[in-house]
Amino acid sequence: MVDGNTAPASRPMRADAQRNYDRILAAAEAAIARDGADASLEEIARRAGVGSATLHRHFPSRQALLEVVFRAKVEALCHRARDVTTDPDPGNALVTWLRAVVEHAASNRGLAAALMRGAHDGDPTFGATCHSMITSSGVELLERAGQAGAIRPGVAIGDLLTLANAIAMATEREPNGAAEADRLLTLALDGVHPLT
Repeated sequence: MVDGNTAPASRPMRADAQRNYDRILAAAEAAIARDGADASLEEIARRAGVGSATLHRHFPSRQALLEVVFRAKVEALCHRARDVTTDPDPGNALVTWLRAVVEHAASNRGLAAALMRGAHDGDPTFGATCHSMITSSGVELLERAGQAGAIRPGVAIGDLLTLANAIAMATEREPNGAAEADRLLTLALDGVHPLT
């Protein structure tokens, strides 16, 4: 994975460099959520309180920055899956996580598509790695929900992730996209509950 950090792996970043790196990431996440994956790098640097040279020292290309932002979002989604496994209701845990998947996908605002367009400039295994991380996180939740009888047999994690991503894409330009995505997810999930 391209991590953007140009410091040697054996040597940690200086404290000021780490602060700049963290501020750039936070500014990039906010800019992508607001303006999409084509957000201005100059605006990201300005909002982070650093110069363009500092941004490019940490992230030599737009692709490198996008990969780090996306990977952080994927890791947060995987942590969320682990967090919800404590819910005593496996069906509720799965639904809670799927809502997080929709929120994740909606907040990317073209990030995944931009990463695919620039894949030749970055880590060639990046997309597959992120997809595998998300799928693995959801499989355990789906299996628990299936064992509890909270979901109909034959539903695969790929089915649920496809639904979640399609809903996020369909609503990302809506004025009240988050609420519309949540409503559509609820409607779709009603269809995967076991027949009574």
